[in-house]
Amino acid sequence: MITTGDLKRGDYVRIEGELLRILDWQHVKQARGSAFVRIQFRNIVSGANVERTFQAGSKFENIELERHHAQFQYQEDNQYNFMDTGSYEQFILSEAEVGNARYFIRENDVVDIMMFEDRALSIELPTAVVLTIAATEPGVRGDTASAATKTARTDTGLPVNVPLFLNVGDRIKVDTRTNVYIERVS
Repeated sequence: MITTGDLKRGDYVRIEGELLRILDWQHVKQARGSAFVRIQFRNIVSGANVERTFQAGSKFENIELERHHAQFQYQEDNQYNFMDTGSYEQFILSEAEVGNARYFIRENDVVDIMMFEDRALSIELPTAVVLTIAATEPGVRGDTASAATKTARTDTGLPVNVPLFLNVGDRIKVDTRTNVYIERVS
């Protein structure tokens, strides 16, 4: 069991038989009432976002997920095909299940797939990945009144603000949690 004090983003819980992922939560203390926690969930089965309120200290059934190393094989329409590197079992994730991870994976990349009861739920990414700039405008030398950045599109389609000196073909490290440029990689 997990209490409201132990909750964090990305945890999975089961409430009234439904498997839910915590998107965000907020602890609220009112002047005269008892404290409560407002939680935003995503229903894993239906994909619907739900917001519910619980008393502080409420307990939930914590879901332990299995971590499987899987290689991204290919994308076909809105489906992403993966192969478990240990058992060679293949499985498919929808575009909704892959989410923003689609901007950080390329064919043959190995990622961690979080599974529950033989069902893939989400992709666990490293905190930073190396991507290649596929398109960007040339930097204008006098354009430095602000942070001196320009928009670039990576080979996976992710738009990133990068410094002016970067060009097409340069490799950059990007934070997968915030989609922010970290550094140039040689």
